[in-house]
Amino acid sequence: MEHPENAEEYRGLSVASGIERPSTINPYLRAQRPHRRHLTPGQYVEGIVKGNIAILGRAVTLIESLRPEDHAAAQEVIEKCLPYAGRSVRIGISGVPGAGKSTSIDEFGLHLLKERGGRLAVLAIDPSSERSKGSILGDKTRMEKLAVHPDAFIRPSPAAGSLGGVARKTRETIVLCEAAGFDKIFVETVGVGQSETAVHSMVDFFLLIQLAGTGDELQGIKRGIMEMADGIVINKADSGNEQRAELAAAQFRNALHLFPPHESGWQPRVLTYSGFYGLRIKEIWDMVYEYIDFAKSTGYFTHRRREQAKYRMFETIHEELQNNFYQCPSVEELLPHVEQQLLQGKTTSYNAAHRLLDAYAQYALTHGDKWRGFGSLAEPPAPEP
Repeated sequence: MEHPENAEEYRGLSVASGIERPSTINPYLRAQRPHRRHLTPGQYVEGIVKGNIAILGRAVTLIESLRPEDHAAAQEVIEKCLPYAGRSVRIGISGVPGAGKSTSIDEFGLHLLKERGGRLAVLAIDPSSERSKGSILGDKTRMEKLAVHPDAFIRPSPAAGSLGGVARKTRETIVLCEAAGFDKIFVETVGVGQSETAVHSMVDFFLLIQLAGTGDELQGIKRGIMEMADGIVINKADSGNEQRAELAAAQFRNALHLFPPHESGWQPRVLTYSGFYGLRIKEIWDMVYEYIDFAKSTGYFTHRRREQAKYRMFETIHEELQNNFYQCPSVEELLPHVEQQLLQGKTTSYNAAHRLLDAYAQYALTHGDKWRGFGSLAEPPAPEP
């Protein structure tokens, strides 16, 4: 196609080249912030022991990571921190949703830091969505006072479907926090009210927060969580609700008398308080530390720590077996076919499971020495505090 501007009669004229197209990147923006420097396990441990909160947060993220390449580094960090751990008082705090756990922890923490000094770490476990697998991680917003306190560290973590609403890596996080110099650890659970065995197996005192009007003593007996409680507190005993809170406390005391005595010999107590107004907080922590002194004097404190280490050993075995099972190449190859046969009604769930287990066992027997699934078990674990 002929262009008119190129005709002979327009000789001497030229078409302007136009303005150069500008870059899509704003030249006034600062250069992109470089990625954070990768830390070695030794650098993580050095920073944690010095009490560096930023490195502690990064280390917790490392042990929560699901990437296989982070697993070895995380385990090395944990093992190197173990000699510095075990010197804290671990408190588990649970209760039904809406009982005021986060608000109460804000007041509890301030009271402890003011009256007893030291440093406090709060591990707040947030429920995860079964559909999206995401978590809001918003408990920190309810702890407005602790969030700005220089001696407090708050770490929200997703439950990720773990039993009892406790994040799978909470135990390792406790070890890191203790190595960083935190002598008081709060573990706030989701509060599902069904099975809090997981949190009970990692703390020294299990505090259950309840509300008035949640049922009589018969309902209290039905709650298996009450058997594990070392102390029960009735929240929101304020603004004219004091009488109902005292009535609820009396009903819970009656229910506790029907349970078998605690192994420690301690008789759980029931108190009332107000987390919102900060009323009668001192009585609660006098009870907690009275229990700690009692447990140490009878030797139960040490006994419970050892039992928790044993519980963790069996829990680790279950986790490793489950992870190794699904990482087994034979299982990965066979699983889609077995699922399809199960959906088509050609096999039963029982037979399908046994086919997969047989494939796993056969692969382990023939490739055990070379298979990476058994590599993490080659080194004996360091003793837990």
